[in-house]
Amino acid sequence: MLVKAQARYIRISPTKVRQVLDLIKGKDVLEAEALLLNLNKRPKEYLLKLLRSAVANARQKGFKPEQLYVYKVICNKGPMWKRYKAAAFGRANPILRRTSHIRIELELKNI
Repeated sequence: MLVKAQARYIRISPTKVRQVLDLIKGKDVLEAEALLLNLNKRPKEYLLKLLRSAVANARQKGFKPEQLYVYKVICNKGPMWKRYKAAAFGRANPILRRTSHIRIELELKNI
């Protein structure tokens, strides 16, 4: 782990985020960014912002984006927001609004 960026309490289900994570894992930073730009899934917005944050952290440390690749991407469950929806006969059905904690780690390419 050379550089990392983390986003917590993102209001999207972790299972939906993990579908997109598998696409960018192990790719070059520029390739991963291009892939996310052309993807038609909701998690791409959060992942693109997080990837750009990790690249900015790398620039702050003196590295160039061409030198880096996505070493590790993790999406864990965050706390669930518990809500209730009115149902028939005066009952209530629970609604679980899931949140995610996402972490991206970048590493130098072996050239």
